[in-house]
Amino acid sequence: MVAGQAYRGKALGSVLQYMKGLFSDVHRDLKRITVNGDTISIELSIQGTFDGQLPAPPGGFVKGNGHKVDAPTADFWYLKNGKVTTFNCFVGYSKMYSDMGVNLDWASAVNQH
Repeated sequence: MVAGQAYRGKALGSVLQYMKGLFSDVHRDLKRITVNGDTISIELSIQGTFDGQLPAPPGGFVKGNGHKVDAPTADFWYLKNGKVTTFNCFVGYSKMYSDMGVNLDWASAVNQH
């Protein structure tokens, strides 16, 4: 589960391709691993240079500008009998978009309701 979207099977491969389309030099910087019984928590960050294209919700694309991105991320692995039952990845999208120079228009969103 990443940003509310579940990825299974072949769809898992699309995540990396999508990230490579945003940041050609994308990588994950491992900070800390914590094991608590059958739960593994991993603190890391997604890093790269915004040199690709970000699809925009209203259509079109935001073009890369060369900004460096360092988005905090947390992975949670849940095990049972030594096998992964659930994996969740939480990405600090507000920090990622800010690093990319993408400013979300909250005023417009509020005015729509």
